[in-house]
Amino acid sequence: MLKLKSLLLLIACCCLFSCSKRDTMDIVEDIPGLGGDTWKPGTIDKYLYDSLTAPFNVAVKYKWDQFEFEVNKTLVPPKEDKIIPVVEAIRKVWISTYIAEADSLFFKKYCPKFLILSGSASWNANGTITLGTAEGGRKVVLYLINEFRTKTMPGYKLSDSANVKQMFHVIEHEFGHILHQNTMYPVDFKRVTAGLYTGNWNNISDADAHRDGFITAYAMSGFDDDFVEMISIMLVEGKAGFDKIVNTIPAGNSINGTPQATAKASLRAKEAIVVNYFNKVWHIDFYSLQNRTRTEIEKLLY
Repeated sequence: MLKLKSLLLLIACCCLFSCSKRDTMDIVEDIPGLGGDTWKPGTIDKYLYDSLTAPFNVAVKYKWDQFEFEVNKTLVPPKEDKIIPVVEAIRKVWISTYIAEADSLFFKKYCPKFLILSGSASWNANGTITLGTAEGGRKVVLYLINEFRTKTMPGYKLSDSANVKQMFHVIEHEFGHILHQNTMYPVDFKRVTAGLYTGNWNNISDADAHRDGFITAYAMSGFDDDFVEMISIMLVEGKAGFDKIVNTIPAGNSINGTPQATAKASLRAKEAIVVNYFNKVWHIDFYSLQNRTRTEIEKLLY
């Protein structure tokens, strides 16, 4: 009994000591990172709320949070002066065009709810660059934001157009994944260039991929990425750009033995499947969407 009383007395003393020490310490909530960093909303935050959050329930995270990315990658935050131009361009090229061809309910239902922005690219161990990712159809991560520059921005050069188009390539690619994850594309698509997919795609040029009937080298990585790469390139490059890719496939056979005529026919077959998929599943005129998208891109760049 004496030992129990002594133990209780010791605990009480420790509690009193702890409380008295607590009074002399800064409160935990003042330690950055432990209680959640806060800031006073500014012009950027109001713009994001008015343009994306309020109308579409889409949140944009531009304040740096390493845990939104792979923790083993070295990345840099986006520059704040890039945020509004990037989001404004996204609204014009991606959001407004889909709404014009479908409606706002379609976009609200299927659009990702979080856009996460990184200033730099994400380099992989095999030498490739990850320029965007999507998670479960709810979050899209966009990299290389600090390289975004359009013709109305200081220092713009025509070569900057590649970075801008690449960003939209990523967005259209990831949104394509969301669409086919909700309603799968026809199985016929998988038969067009069956046997030519490879995990070695990163050692293949886009020009060589064209010769086997693929729109990009990355399209050779698998059926799903082939399908959404078709969607993305067709939208970003427009009909004239896509036709140029098909029509400039050189004569002769690819390294895999694919004849020029077969490569062209494969790309045209994939094009037809994509167009029919959008029409039958989503009731969207793909060629009209393509024209709208390319027109908005050209307004930004040329």
